[in-house]
Amino acid sequence: MCKRKKKKQQWWSSAIRAAASDSSTKRSDGKEEEQKVLRLTLSDAELASRGFSVRRTAEGLDVGALNEVFARVGFPRRQEERLRRALDHSRVVWLSSSSESVPVAFARAAGDGVFNAVVWDVVVEPSCQGLGLGRAVMERLVLDLRRDGVANIVLYAEPRVVGFYRLLDFAMDPDGIRGMAYYYRKSSSTTTN
Repeated sequence: MCKRKKKKQQWWSSAIRAAASDSSTKRSDGKEEEQKVLRLTLSDAELASRGFSVRRTAEGLDVGALNEVFARVGFPRRQEERLRRALDHSRVVWLSSSSESVPVAFARAAGDGVFNAVVWDVVVEPSCQGLGLGRAVMERLVLDLRRDGVANIVLYAEPRVVGFYRLLDFAMDPDGIRGMAYYYRKSSSTTTN
């Protein structure tokens, strides 16, 4: 599979980073709208030349192997049947080693397919971290969502990975918006109205 970082991945530093550029388009009401042109840091061909296959469906994804990657990066293991159901309702992008059909990088998003999406479960096999694979799956996931017209893409991030997402143009609390979450907790008492 992947090798641990020995040298600072020479191929990564030599990769051409195509920065996103701004362009404008006319909306149906005649007003101009700024759009970011999204480009990939590493093309599918470049990834293939390094031994990775890009996949955009959950078809062929070994859910058990994905659960193992989750565990190795500190995520909780998921019940496989429930994980399969979540994948059925998600847009996914994952990379596998060309010689093996197991995930080495993975990201998924769920949403309404029109306005909003939430990114979940972004993971990279620990032995493959630092190779740009997390960035590769995230760039493709965001690009796919934007091509569908989804403009509001959000995610939850642990403090240690916020910098990674900032490099991908995600922002903390844009416009002062504060996220809230509902967590179901079982309690010994129930209330009825």
